[in-house]
Amino acid sequence: MRLGFYMGYAPPGTSPLEPIALAQEAERLGYDSAWAAEAWGTDCVSVLAWLGATTTRIKIGSAIMQIPGRTPANTAMTAATLDLLSEGRFLLGLGTSGPQVVEGWHGEPWGKPLGKTREYVEIVRTALRREVVEHHGEHYDIPFSNGTGLGKPLKLMARPLRADIPIYIAAMGPKAVAQAFEIADGWLPIFWSPGQAPKVFASELEDRREDFDVAPTAPAILIDDVAAGRDFLKPYYALYIGGMGARGKNFYNDLFARYGYEDEARKVQDLYLGGNKRDAAAAIPDSFVDEVALVGPKERLAERLDAWRESGATSLLVSTQQPEALRALAEIAL
Repeated sequence: MRLGFYMGYAPPGTSPLEPIALAQEAERLGYDSAWAAEAWGTDCVSVLAWLGATTTRIKIGSAIMQIPGRTPANTAMTAATLDLLSEGRFLLGLGTSGPQVVEGWHGEPWGKPLGKTREYVEIVRTALRREVVEHHGEHYDIPFSNGTGLGKPLKLMARPLRADIPIYIAAMGPKAVAQAFEIADGWLPIFWSPGQAPKVFASELEDRREDFDVAPTAPAILIDDVAAGRDFLKPYYALYIGGMGARGKNFYNDLFARYGYEDEARKVQDLYLGGNKRDAAAAIPDSFVDEVALVGPKERLAERLDAWRESGATSLLVSTQQPEALRALAEIAL
């Protein structure tokens, strides 16, 4: 199991130079990859360009580049450029995000994310192969057939360093996960439980290709007081399980329930959407945090890493703001 560093995105009021510095430390420690995210703040492309310019070995990945924020042709140009600049180190992580971000930030219809993702990946791969891009689907129409008639099919002017830049998909729902295994080179799962995920996603994991990368993210806190570490993470989980989406359309909440926390899923969402964020965080079970995060002293982190190795994960993207946690995990696993 390879170790990666999940940079996330810069929290409000902070500079993206802070996670970049940690990613540079991860390279020195021997981590395989570093991944930048975006929501509706700092974008991931600018961060990865800066990181690529200040490192030499570590792979740089987007986790995720938002599908509604860019046309597939623009994403192909960006992927080719980042791969050229980094001399073949770029990993293209894609995802639709959720309805709140798609409609509330990008102003795009939520629509049919499965079909849109399939078409998007098809167009990106066509462009990176420097084939003429002509696609007439339900979601993308290239060249635009209802336009002036002056738009002709084009192929990428740049010569990509690699036509087969690895594509990762972030997915949670059963159909979306199955599609990721079909059309992508890797999967970026969130809230990976080494005990529950192999059961919930058993069919996908059983039939995956040998070179397919399962790369979940796990928060990591190096701390002697395990209870305090759990409490620090609970507001993060409450935000996603309770507030990232509308009632009845929250994929994080659905996954939480599929892991066996049906009653807790309803309670956390009711509290969060009702404005009781502190109570929602308190309602996140200790057992769930223990399942999906790495919290505790170095010895406890080592014990938990064994479970992740045995769960089917081939990469583990560590999310932390602690240089000492990065170092401890490197000493354990690398």
